[in-house]
Amino acid sequence: MLEAALGLIRRDPTNLTPAQIVAELDRYIVGQQPAKKAVAIALRNRWRRRQLDDAMRQEVAPKNILMIGPTGVGKTEIARRLAALANAPFVKVEATRFTEVGYHGRDVESMIRELMKASITMHENRAREEVQQRAREAAEERLLDVLLPAPTSWQASATGDKEGEKSAEKSAELHEKTRAKLRKKLQEGALDAREVELEVSAGQENVAGIFSPAMGEEMGFELQDALARMMPRKTKRRKMSVGEARRILETEEAEKLIDREAVARAAVESAENDGIVFIDEIDKVAGTGRQHGPDVSREGVQRDLLPIIEGASVNTRWGIVRTDYMLFIAAGAFHQSKPSDLMPELQGRLPIRVELADLTEADFQRILTAPKNAITKQYQALLATEGVKLTFTEGALAAIARFGAKANRMSQNIGARRLHTVLEKLLEEESFNASEMPNKEIVVDVELVEQRLKPILDDEDLTRYIL
Repeated sequence: MLEAALGLIRRDPTNLTPAQIVAELDRYIVGQQPAKKAVAIALRNRWRRRQLDDAMRQEVAPKNILMIGPTGVGKTEIARRLAALANAPFVKVEATRFTEVGYHGRDVESMIRELMKASITMHENRAREEVQQRAREAAEERLLDVLLPAPTSWQASATGDKEGEKSAEKSAELHEKTRAKLRKKLQEGALDAREVELEVSAGQENVAGIFSPAMGEEMGFELQDALARMMPRKTKRRKMSVGEARRILETEEAEKLIDREAVARAAVESAENDGIVFIDEIDKVAGTGRQHGPDVSREGVQRDLLPIIEGASVNTRWGIVRTDYMLFIAAGAFHQSKPSDLMPELQGRLPIRVELADLTEADFQRILTAPKNAITKQYQALLATEGVKLTFTEGALAAIARFGAKANRMSQNIGARRLHTVLEKLLEEESFNASEMPNKEIVVDVELVEQRLKPILDDEDLTRYIL
């Protein structure tokens, strides 16, 4: 039943029920059900909004979310997986990279430009898939023209000479038969190793050096791209294999077939109505009661973020992009501050609050095996490339989870990321020697885990440096 539901999700990502969304997120993220439910409702509300009439649709704005929880418990992963599930443009930014206008730092509007770049890339890839077959056929014809140029004897047909015309007809017929044979070989890959020389597009020269640093990083990139588009496309002759030439020509032909204006329109609409902006470390710009020093800049960042989250118009190279219906998900650990330390206006624009729990030892044990991309499965796949079969006993998994949870308690709590450190230390010898022991099976049991990790955890000072 679950597999059937997940199959439906992958076929139609625009019409997902909250239960289906949570079920898909469960495949990658352990626990944190309140946060999963919150984002599932937010995503479903987008579908509900599309069903409304135009007048009501304009009134319904998304309910932005504030995730509160320590590092490494799944905040970013929930937002990223949600965007991938919905095929929505997504961007992750850190609030600490911004400062209020006038200070050194990025302009907060740059996050919307980054979202637009992600949306453009996504829609360009979709457009390339749509024209892929036509591009392949056009590239094939260009390659055949190089492999088998038209015979010069065809020119005789233009002189009015009957004998020349007959000769040209025979030559054309023979040429078409030979071309058909070459096309078949080309499609079968039999000619991939042959070398050809053809004219391909040359990369544009770097024009970034003509801009002053005072113009700003964002403006410099925008002007650089604009100049690159205005400059005439340069070409050069290159020798390469037929296989490489086919890939290059398919890319060139696809670029010719893509309707850039249609892509830009679709990308703007997608960013405005489906875009997800994840603002991490929002707690780092929360005020702490002091009114001097860096706190002034922190409150300035909040003031600049506020209109973006409320709804603003941002200038991009693809036109004006409105943020009114984008979904903003802010997240922070809030160890040294509280959500109430944020500006009241900003709190009001993040009405849905969910708290993510610390990961327990039981959660760690599930994280090691349950997710589709579990870290133990990653290690098994990596070592399998060297011909080494890696297996973990149930007792070993429980011991690894126990050591990971203990390391988090003894030093900084970094959540599930601690398991990466623990497993890397545990399997260091196997990873180093795997290339010299092919066709070997390694069984990680409780004894091996205790032998390699217990001495480190028993030494509290050593734990802080090693784990």
